[in-house]
Amino acid sequence: MSASVVPSAPRELIRESLRIAGEKVAHDRVIEVHHPYSGARIGTVPKATLADVRRALQIARGFRATLTRHERYKILMTAGAIIAARREALARLITLESGLCLKDSQYEVGRASDVLLFAANQALVDDSEVFSCDLTAHGKSRKVYTLREPLLGAITAITPFNHPLNQVIHKLAPAIATNNRVVLKPSEKTPLTAFALADILYEAGLPPEMLSVLTGDPAEIADELLTSADVDLVTFTGGVAVGKYIAAKAVYKRQVLELGGNDPIIVLEDADLEEAATLAASGSYKNSGQRCTAVKRILVQESVAERFVELLVERTRAVKYGDPFDPTMDMGTVIDEPSAQRFEAVVHEAVAAGAKLLIGNVRRGALYSPTVLDRVTPDMTVVRLETFGPVSPVIRFKTVDEAIRISNGTAYGLSSSLCTNRIDLITRFIQELHVGSVNVREVPGYRLEVTPFGGIKDSGLGYKEGVREAMRSFCNTKTYSLPW
Repeated sequence: MSASVVPSAPRELIRESLRIAGEKVAHDRVIEVHHPYSGARIGTVPKATLADVRRALQIARGFRATLTRHERYKILMTAGAIIAARREALARLITLESGLCLKDSQYEVGRASDVLLFAANQALVDDSEVFSCDLTAHGKSRKVYTLREPLLGAITAITPFNHPLNQVIHKLAPAIATNNRVVLKPSEKTPLTAFALADILYEAGLPPEMLSVLTGDPAEIADELLTSADVDLVTFTGGVAVGKYIAAKAVYKRQVLELGGNDPIIVLEDADLEEAATLAASGSYKNSGQRCTAVKRILVQESVAERFVELLVERTRAVKYGDPFDPTMDMGTVIDEPSAQRFEAVVHEAVAAGAKLLIGNVRRGALYSPTVLDRVTPDMTVVRLETFGPVSPVIRFKTVDEAIRISNGTAYGLSSSLCTNRIDLITRFIQELHVGSVNVREVPGYRLEVTPFGGIKDSGLGYKEGVREAMRSFCNTKTYSLPW
């Protein structure tokens, strides 16, 4: 269904087909897609077969894209212009299948346009290198050059539910910019936006052989996407358990794994508490807390904890949540009712272990309220594991050493936030936190779409996403030398 005629409310049933090199392929077996707020069935997508997967991968491997840098630039810029023109329709589609509020969906569409802009401009950059060979007594009058080429085989891209447009476009735009071919499997919970994006890219001039979109049961088709001889690289964003399964299964294939996070915001006693509380609330509740870089733990120095908690509760109380199609809402639902039930359960568990519930933990179906917990300890499930929802757990600490120890005392290492004005402590935290990024006086998730992004430990293998880093990962580097 075209993004330009997306229903404004969950009434009309959307029936999608696979996109195998642009060809629409329907099946009798389908996956139902539901609107998280109402529970209504809003659409169906096909369950791809192994034959579908193999055909898509064979087409991708067999196609050699010859798009010039200018042609790739033009496709990406044209797609960005189409997305900008259809911003409201795409935002409503995201809200329809994800339950995210319109404010968050509109923001996501804007970010997707940024990804295309950066990828288009990076497509114009010749990033080859030149090395002179007469640098030592053993050298010669030659020069060594590098050349970046697309992969020989297909890229398998697997994306999660939490950003139905932006997570997908972070895989596709760098692939297009480097002349690669992708077989995409979006989350079966939020697949509709991926189909709309594919149609936009075809409309913008992308050769259909460069992109196929398959939906199906991971138990049936995932292994083929990981192990096929037609696949050279697997790029995945999602949970740690699935990421480790991919790492073990996709043997001797390049892997870019962007996994979960347990990101802290660390508030020191010299911080601007008004600013810190605003950042903590925004980082906890934007996108219904369903971001790998959302604030998952709030570490506050004891000397300012009481006032900070008051401010945090005040900002939490001001968050309007409810019907995600209501444009006044600041937060919609989480992805489904079982997820909301898990958040409710871990909060109850924390309270039973001594934490204080200050506001929230109210659930109705998939709608879960912004929630603040105080007096949380690092061993509680709500902060020991990744709570992928709108929960703000406050951990109090006494010293900087203790803050660093608590922050690093988790299996994850994605991002972090630090609220202080002391340059000596900023320097120390940047050096000593075991994470992929540190944002000072900003939310953990702050970044540009072009900057390197990714984590260590259980948050990833250290390879970075972001447009430029993904483009490098999606290429083979060839060296050649010529007489000087």
